[in-house]
Amino acid sequence: MRSTPVSAAPRRGRRTALAAAGLVAALTLTATACGGSEQDEADAKPGGGTSGAAEAGGTGGGEGGPAAGLANRLKEHGIDVDRWKDGGWKDWDQDKWLSEAKDFVNPVIEGLWEPDRMKSAKEADKTVTTKDAAADQGATDPEPAPVEAVAEEKPYHENAAPVGKVFFDSPEGSMVCSGTVIKDVNHPGKSNLVWTAGHCVHAGGSGGWYRNIAFVPSYNDYGKSEAELANATTTEMAPYGTWWADWAATSDQWIKGGSESGGDGAAYDYSVLHVKPEQGGKSLEETVGAALEVDFSAPSATEVSSMGAWGYPAAAPYDGLEMFKCVDRPGRLSLSPSLPTMYRIGCTMTGGSSGGGWFRVVDGETRLVSNTSIGPLENTWLAGPQLGPSAEAMYQNMSKTYGGQ
Repeated sequence: MRSTPVSAAPRRGRRTALAAAGLVAALTLTATACGGSEQDEADAKPGGGTSGAAEAGGTGGGEGGPAAGLANRLKEHGIDVDRWKDGGWKDWDQDKWLSEAKDFVNPVIEGLWEPDRMKSAKEADKTVTTKDAAADQGATDPEPAPVEAVAEEKPYHENAAPVGKVFFDSPEGSMVCSGTVIKDVNHPGKSNLVWTAGHCVHAGGSGGWYRNIAFVPSYNDYGKSEAELANATTTEMAPYGTWWADWAATSDQWIKGGSESGGDGAAYDYSVLHVKPEQGGKSLEETVGAALEVDFSAPSATEVSSMGAWGYPAAAPYDGLEMFKCVDRPGRLSLSPSLPTMYRIGCTMTGGSSGGGWFRVVDGETRLVSNTSIGPLENTWLAGPQLGPSAEAMYQNMSKTYGGQ
């Protein structure tokens, strides 16, 4: 997503999201968002693995269910399961790690994501350059004025329960993105699915799957400061536990064309994780008490009066400990005439908010309609992919194949 700003660029026409006309700040994160006409209540609070779906726009990596063949897949890479869990994943050659990670192997390592390790994880950045944005062939709308990110109300489990953090290990170290609990159409009320960005699980054209991918809903539930969290317990940082991805899906386009600046994969930069609890037996949706439906209708930006982006920005001036949101009327961003246009909104959130859900209200219900993918060095706006047939096919395959496990 966004890179850490290299300089303090002047802000033009910055406004607070909640000051925009017609925005309502009182929506709660229950299974259905509170009232309001379709698309008009922009402050649409998100109420409410492994390798991808080979038959539906994703890339397959291993056969059988999430646990099936795991030991064999590890052995194919010369990895012993027990040694992996004891830290063997850190011993891979840094120059070869991603290129060799063709299969998604993500066994639970209980206690790995303890509070200090979670707090030290760095933001996963994706930036778009001025040159990239200039390739639009006239399909890009004027750059939006920056919208100042607003801190979400606390505790998060009462205001944004489906939102959380996605942690993972890359050759550069521990990294962090944002994610959202989504409904599982084939397993109502018992979803174990999380929506995030493709670049939070896979390196794109330069490599393979990341390691130790886990989701923490309502991370730092009360938004406590660094000082207040000096001796924080795991329960304090992860009130609903740590959920490990045992299967993951992303688009073929991201795997083949994704890059550090988004690249040709940016318009398809999305992912679905199937997760299981590090401890406990209930589903993620039952545990959190909320999940969002995904809107795959890919409406034109001109049809939507407002969208809201939620996430945990971690690059300065943020520290990754608090959840923030931006609400704005979306515009279009085109990186190539051969690629679908992306949604773009004004927003000052930085790296770490990557993968965070974008929401809108449809018929009184909050739905996920996109996720944070890329942004400029100056951190003035965010862009996210439209979720159309390819994204829906990936989701459906994940739900049907792994959802009930």
